Amino acid sequence: MTTDTIIMMVAALVCAGAVSFLATPLVRVMAYKVGAVDVPNDSRRIHTHPVPRLGGFAIFLGFIVAALLFANIDRQIQGVLIGSVIIVIMGVIDDITPLPALLKFVIQIIAAMVAVLHGVEIESIINPIFWSSKEFIHFGIWSVPISVIWIVAVTNSVNLIDGLDGLAVGVSTIAAVTMLLIAFIGMEWNIVIILAALVGGCLGFAPYNKNPAKIFMGDTGALFLGFILATMSIIGLFKYYAVITFVVPFIILGFPIFDTVSAVFRRLAHGKNPMEPDRKHFHHRLIDMGFTQKQAVSILYLISTLLGVAALVMSTQGEIRALIVVAAVIIIAAIVFYIRRCIPKGKREDGQGDSPKSPDKPDRPDKS
Repeated sequence: MTTDTIIMMVAALVCAGAVSFLATPLVRVMAYKVGAVDVPNDSRRIHTHPVPRLGGFAIFLGFIVAALLFANIDRQIQGVLIGSVIIVIMGVIDDITPLPALLKFVIQIIAAMVAVLHGVEIESIINPIFWSSKEFIHFGIWSVPISVIWIVAVTNSVNLIDGLDGLAVGVSTIAAVTMLLIAFIGMEWNIVIILAALVGGCLGFAPYNKNPAKIFMGDTGALFLGFILATMSIIGLFKYYAVITFVVPFIILGFPIFDTVSAVFRRLAHGKNPMEPDRKHFHHRLIDMGFTQKQAVSILYLISTLLGVAALVMSTQGEIRALIVVAAVIIIAAIVFYIRRCIPKGKREDGQGDSPKSPDKPDRPDKS
């Protein structure tokens, strides 16, 4: 580690944050002009007045400017950036005029393939079966489809949690910071700079997206954040064979992954299409329990932070590592238990708050 590396990391974060912060008002004006506005026209939407989308384009601008200025654009990063451009173009078009679900799914696969063909690939993981004689599991020819599935799944998982003001951008920031710290420990400086650019882009946009939101990130932002987190987790987590276990990426992205998996199984258990929209995501349940949007988002921030701490501790050495992880899990379980035990008798009465999209928008059939 050098002083120059730290300066580059801070510069990338500040640059991305400044560009994102300054670009968001301009993007907001543009969103109104092109008709990228979320209008609450059904009972499943939480917000009560039209709010512009496309905010994710400002996050992307901050990220891409900082990445190009401060990061080393090697083959893998080149694939990530090209794939992210594809995702953002699709997201902008979809925020203006909704695209067919199948087309969006195909485009996501293409973007994932671009990254994979540039070396962003899950080739091996530490064997989770500790009594096995094999230290690693090598995927061979299956590495390509496994990598594509991971990227598309995580991309859409982040999109699925984009249901309350500030939720997706906050959870993504927490995940990115966790990955950044792990990359810092592993001395992967280029990954640190890329993730610093992502954190900066999110922080620059966050003030406009907090409740009540002045602008939503839309599919442009949610899919972009999911794509970058997915690809960077492959580069910066799955390949740390000597430092990290295969479960750490799942812990860092635990909340969006859990919400997506539970949604699919919930709908299948009720004989419904797994991609059919509903209002039973965890953040919607918190609202129905009587929590305000700010309270619900704070709870989910806390859970995401605890998961991040657990992942960080698991990726470091130390005798108390296991105890800290167990403590974090116990705290999370206690929070969930408290929420379930303290359900108010009725839903909250104020009915206020803005949601980046209705539950049906992220649940369209293009999601995994």
